[in-house]
Parts: sequence; structure tokens; C-alpha cells
Amino acid sequence: MQPLPTPCPSGLVPDATDVDAFNAAYRRAKQQHRVFVAVEEQGRRWTVKADTLTAGPDHTIVDSTYDAIRAAVIRLIRSRQIRADSSAGPIYFVLYDVESEQRARDLATALHSALYGDLDPLTRAVPETS
Repeated sequence: MQPLPTPCPSGLVPDATDVDAFNAAYRRAKQQHRVFVAVEEQGRRWTVKADTLTAGPDHTIVDSTYDAIRAAVIRLIRSRQIRADSSAGPIYFVLYDVESEQRARDLATALHSALYGDLDPLTRAVPETS
């Protein structure tokens, strides 16, 4: 299977709802030295997961990218789009309680792009409020 492109279209984000699907997606990302990203259905809500360890030691993320991701996660928490116990890295990212599969996929795509240095999708997916 081909590595996920960056930016990754939301339709290509793996659904890792069951253990076998999660393990397969994680293993594939690790073999391809790519950032792992997936969505999982949990009841009527969705979770977004990303892990940079699978990309290997040469994959670096600058501090300004981490700052932008953390700020976006805080905005999502404050607007109650995700749970307060969601994680904004620095290695493992998880966004709990996303309302719909499509929103989870959009956030996964934006997060994946950000972890490769492209913050534009994240800015569009989680705009700053005034």
C-alpha cells in the first residue's frame, strides 16, 4: 500500500476502529517511516489519533508547529468540540469525542499535514476565534 500523501485527503485516513485495523495501520506507517494517523469510532463519537514515532528519528517537528497544534487543540476543547483529556503531543496526539466521522477525518487530515509542516489545513479546520 502507498504511504498516505501529504496533505492526506480525508477519505484516505484509515478507520482503525477495531484492534486489527489499528494494528495494520500503525504497522504500515512504521514500515513506511510515516506519521501514523487514523480515526476510530467510539460509540456515537469519533477519536482522531496520530503518532510521530512511526516516522522514525529523522522526522523532526519545529516548536512553532507544536505551538500551533496545541493552540488548535485548546480552541477545540474550549469550544467543546473535543474532550478536555485530549492530548496535543509532543509525540502522541489524540482528540476524543469528535461529533462525526467526517469532522474526525477533517481534523485527522489537518493534524497529519501539520505534523509534516503544513499548517494551512489546520488553520482552516480550527480557525482562531475572536
